[in-house]
Amino acid sequence: MKSRIYLSSPHMSGEELVKVQEAFSSNWIAPLGPHVDAFEREMAGYIGVGHAAALSSGTAALHLALIMAGVGEGDEVVCASLTFSASANPIVYQKAKPVFVDASSSSWNLDPGLLEDELEAASKRGKLPKAVVAVDLYGQCADYGRIAPLCERYGVALVEDAAEALGATCGGKKAGAFGRMGILSFNGNKIITTSGGGMLLSDDEGLIKKARFLSTQARDTAPHYQHSTIGYNYRMSNVLAAIGRGQLTVIEERVAARRSNFAFYEESLGRLPGISFMPEAQYGRCNRWLTCVLVDPQASGATREDIRLALEAENIEARPLWKPMHLQPVFAECRAVGGAVSEALFEKGLCLPSGSNMSREDQERVIDIVRKCCKGK
Repeated sequence: MKSRIYLSSPHMSGEELVKVQEAFSSNWIAPLGPHVDAFEREMAGYIGVGHAAALSSGTAALHLALIMAGVGEGDEVVCASLTFSASANPIVYQKAKPVFVDASSSSWNLDPGLLEDELEAASKRGKLPKAVVAVDLYGQCADYGRIAPLCERYGVALVEDAAEALGATCGGKKAGAFGRMGILSFNGNKIITTSGGGMLLSDDEGLIKKARFLSTQARDTAPHYQHSTIGYNYRMSNVLAAIGRGQLTVIEERVAARRSNFAFYEESLGRLPGISFMPEAQYGRCNRWLTCVLVDPQASGATREDIRLALEAENIEARPLWKPMHLQPVFAECRAVGGAVSEALFEKGLCLPSGSNMSREDQERVIDIVRKCCKGK
């Protein structure tokens, strides 16, 4: 059996172990500690925002963001349909109703035109959504040059789900810096990882202070354990923050490696009939977290599933694009705005192995199989 090629495996720099050893030697093992404080400062500085709270996951960060946006039972929250379910699940945690908006074919992200139509219609109905969750899909920022002014015009809180996009930019600003709050994920498959973890970002110090309070079980100031608010166990441990600090030192190298992977795939497969790649929006830089292709069966002679199964037969992991949220059984009763673009992308889209630690030999294994699948055309 040939060695396994993963879709996006962790890539350590070596600095992580040094900082973890610091955490052990100081006995700061439990949640909170000097590495947590430092990781928050360093990440906020890298993104270009005032404040950050290190948390147990990106989902936890999004949940807290929605709480602080005032989302509650019966409210509507607009969310990109083409995304992972973690972008939508926290809406339901708050007993609110997701409204799924289709993607733009030019960026694969939330369509600003459809969002404008939805906000205008909602305003006329007299029931605006409490928030908009814009997702930076596969490492590409949504079009915040259009989305942010729309949310401001209608007084709707914008939350940026930048879980997949650390190191990407839009109009010169880094992913995570847009909206009232932004969130990051450091899950094991992300461009940098703490094994599990996330972060909430904002220029509003009050929001971050409140997030820290809620994320540590909402413990009131008292010598005993006293609680006036329901809280959550959402804080990051000092050990994981130490890993994150080591990872952050090489973020630009990781982005460069992912973009290099994409360029090599595009050069090697871009001339095959029926194979096209996720476009890079003119307004920014994509971190190319995953290299995503579309497979046209009529032109290529193969479906995306043919290619995925051929790769798996050679011990290579590849996955379809996210199944749109409006097609998910759990959200079957939710309203959708558009949907044809994200449905077509899901039907034809495939994510190829894209780890920053991939060798050219590994990439050539992938490329060879894709070419063989398409040889009929």
